[in-house]
Amino acid sequence: MNSLNIMIVGVGGQGTLLASRILGAAFLAEGMDVKVSEVHGMSQRGGSVVTYVRAADKVASPILDKGDADVILAFEQLEAARWLPYLKPDGKIIFSDQRLDPMPVLTGAAKYPEGIAEKLPALADATAVPALGLAEQAGSSKAVNVVLIGAMVKRLGLDKAIFIKALEQTVPTRFLEMNYKAFELGYETIDN
Repeated sequence: MNSLNIMIVGVGGQGTLLASRILGAAFLAEGMDVKVSEVHGMSQRGGSVVTYVRAADKVASPILDKGDADVILAFEQLEAARWLPYLKPDGKIIFSDQRLDPMPVLTGAAKYPEGIAEKLPALADATAVPALGLAEQAGSSKAVNVVLIGAMVKRLGLDKAIFIKALEQTVPTRFLEMNYKAFELGYETIDN
C-alpha cells in the first residue's frame, strides 16, 4: 500500500476521534507518514463530525477535497450519504446501518431520507455493517468504531495484526478485551 485517504464521518460522541487515532497508529507502524485532521461540526449537540486520515510515503496536508477519499468509514447512514461526493470513483464506503435522527428530524422540521442503506450500493462500492448490534454483542454500544475498523481492515485486505497492535496502543487496558471482540466481530462480518 503506497497511500490511503480515509474519511471517518459520524455524529458527535460516536468515537470517530478514537477511530482516527487507531488508524493513525496502525499506519505509523507500517512506516508511513500519517496526517490526521479533525473537523468538528456541532459535535456536542449530535452534529456531524469528520476526521481525515491520510497515510502515504509523504503526506503534505491532512485535508481531503471532493473526490479524494479512498475510503469513507461512516458511523451512520445519513452521514455516509452526506459525504459521498468526497469518495474517489473507485473508492469504498463501509457504513454502519444505524440511523441517528439529526436535530431537524427530531424537531419535526425535516424528514429522515428513506432507503439510504439500500440506495448507497447503487451509487458506490458500499458495504453495510450491523455495527451497533455487533458492538453491543462485544459488550458496549460505544464499540461501533472498532467494529467498523475491523470490517474495513477485512474489506481492504489490510494486515489485521497491525491494527490489533494499534488497538493495544490506543485503547485503555480495561477496555481491550471488549475492543478485541468488537474488532473480530466487524472483521468476520465481511465476506470479501
